[in-house]
Amino acid sequence: MACPNPPRGIYLAYTIQGLILLAAASSILAGEYFLGLSATVAFLLTLAPYLATRNLGLCLPWEINLLVAVSLYIHVMGHVGEYYVTFAPYYDKLAHLVASVTVGLIVFFLALLAERREEIRLTGPAIAIFILTSTLAAGTVWEIYEFAVDQVFGTNLQFDNTDTMWDLVVDLVGGAIVAVFAAIVLARGEEDRFDRFFAEPPSGAEPTEVMGDPIDPARTR
Repeated sequence: MACPNPPRGIYLAYTIQGLILLAAASSILAGEYFLGLSATVAFLLTLAPYLATRNLGLCLPWEINLLVAVSLYIHVMGHVGEYYVTFAPYYDKLAHLVASVTVGLIVFFLALLAERREEIRLTGPAIAIFILTSTLAAGTVWEIYEFAVDQVFGTNLQFDNTDTMWDLVVDLVGGAIVAVFAAIVLARGEEDRFDRFFAEPPSGAEPTEVMGDPIDPARTR
């Protein structure tokens, strides 16, 4: 099965990617090279879904591409536009909520992919726990990244311990939202509705091309 032509919604993701590049360019022109580098890395991360589509035989829904781009754009503008300070602490929590929901959905689709390819067998509760733990793990790695950057560059990405704990709580909420969604889908037995997102890698010629037309006994006489 090949991936269908991308819907028009994918152009929303392309637009957000363009805005991230614009933020990177404006930061570099303003002499904010660290912000420009961060925005450039964020843009490169938005390419991950496209690479997964090509290399893993996936047809990720365009909403996933959009959520990845939006998550990173919110983060980039939080620094470039100083929204993390202007709208503190709500903007930061919004960024964590969108990012955690995005991570949770990606984990859910990876779990469905593993089951479809019979690489692993997960029950509904196991998938929900997998989503929660993966989301929290991603949030923890992010907090470690912020701590490391603050120590090396003297920035102030982490305000205090309370702020960090609330970030992790919001990450847990985002993961819980996706876990509940996944539990509902599995309980209803509707996971087959996602089969269209899993494209099989090309495996050469079709059986009809290999075998050819059935032999007509009349022609062999």
